[in-house]
Amino acid sequence: MPNPLIEIQHLSKRYGSIWALRDITLNVEAGTRLTLLGPNGSGKTTLIRILARLSSPSSGSLKMFGSDLHTQGDEVRKQIGVVSHTSFLYPALTAVENLTFYAGMFGVSQTTETIESLLYEVGLLERQHDLVRTFSRGMQQRLAIARAILHQPTLLLFDEPYSGLDGAAVNLLQHILTNIHHEGRTIILTTHNYRSGLDFCDQAAVLVSGRLVYYGSPAHIRIAAKNPDFPETPGDVHP
Repeated sequence: MPNPLIEIQHLSKRYGSIWALRDITLNVEAGTRLTLLGPNGSGKTTLIRILARLSSPSSGSLKMFGSDLHTQGDEVRKQIGVVSHTSFLYPALTAVENLTFYAGMFGVSQTTETIESLLYEVGLLERQHDLVRTFSRGMQQRLAIARAILHQPTLLLFDEPYSGLDGAAVNLLQHILTNIHHEGRTIILTTHNYRSGLDFCDQAAVLVSGRLVYYGSPAHIRIAAKNPDFPETPGDVHP
């Protein structure tokens, strides 16, 4: 049996006297769609930042792609794409100019063909020459996804991708993420909206006050949500 793509053992993160994560143990297999659920302040973003190599744990261990992050952190980082609260897009540039800029940073070859293919994939090919500042929140989110997969990463991390989107934009984003997953990528996303998160994933983890309190399939989480001690759930848990 192959090793998990991500191996987290007794991981904790502290900011001063505040524990953002406490004793998290979790394995993620390659090809998984994992949703990290929980209320605001539960530790979801902190965990995503650690996985993205933007922050380091205070204690515990983390292995990704079978690599020791202390010695092979740069190689691991090349295999990760991130979409966070900040799009990292330039409003005064067009969609194609933004992607061309990042393609240069990532060392992507066959730039024109790659960018056109990605813009088509996220439904923005007809808007490729429009300035990003004219885009809606949903369109900017889709362009940020194209930016994140320019370098063909194995693992994609999304922090609150549904935030600020209406129902139609959420459905379109779900469709795009599903297509990306079918290309063989592993996806981990955070959301405080249980219904959207459970509709997307095949595994879910619930964090509360920095602790992992539930882990399993969407069906398992929906059953667990019937317990009176289950954390408050913004958005319906059940379809």
